[in-house]
Amino acid sequence: METAAAKGLILVIEDEPSIADLLRLYLSRAGFGVHVEHDGELGLAQVRALRPALIILDVGLPGADGIEVCRRLRAQDDWTPVIFVTARDDEVDRIVGLELGADDYVTKPFSPRELVARVGTVLRRTNGVAGSAVLETGAIRLEPASRRVLVDGREVVLTATEFDLLAALMRRPGMVFTREQLLGSVWGTAAYGGSRTVDVHVAQLRAKLGDGSPIRTHRGVGYSSAAS
Repeated sequence: METAAAKGLILVIEDEPSIADLLRLYLSRAGFGVHVEHDGELGLAQVRALRPALIILDVGLPGADGIEVCRRLRAQDDWTPVIFVTARDDEVDRIVGLELGADDYVTKPFSPRELVARVGTVLRRTNGVAGSAVLETGAIRLEPASRRVLVDGREVVLTATEFDLLAALMRRPGMVFTREQLLGSVWGTAAYGGSRTVDVHVAQLRAKLGDGSPIRTHRGVGYSSAAS
């Protein structure tokens, strides 16, 4: 069953009915529309049919697990924001999820209110801020209003979190940010994953931006962006 979407539709792909019902309740109260699927394959079909604003995706699913669902979406250039939910508090699982392009990651048991807050945070990143100044460093052009990044004029698709991380660094060229500072400024209330989360996102950004990447590593300290 789908509820009215005042703030946008959230697709919940979760095979535990009690958790799915709890998420539906809290998300609906927060003004979101909610559609629930309990199977990975059916969830994939609904992503294509419903075009949700965000997906809450359980890792342990029948049909196709959450990792496979996310892998197939990204392989099809579908960058709908994804928040992974898992019963396993395992750094390897978390890193795999981030490398696939997930925007956040929560471990069961979790607070429904916290998850709703994370949904809001990720959607604010995705929506962008109109009127923000364009940032340019070397071959990189970052357009906050349209949330586009261009390398030598060619658009590169980033997740909402990757975009915000790059923007945070490029807004203060030459300033060295610690991993903890980046977790707080980029992830906000979702800053729970530890410094490895930042490292994984930086590695993903560098891979996507190629030789033009402005990100500099400061060993034992953190990261900065090269000056324009």
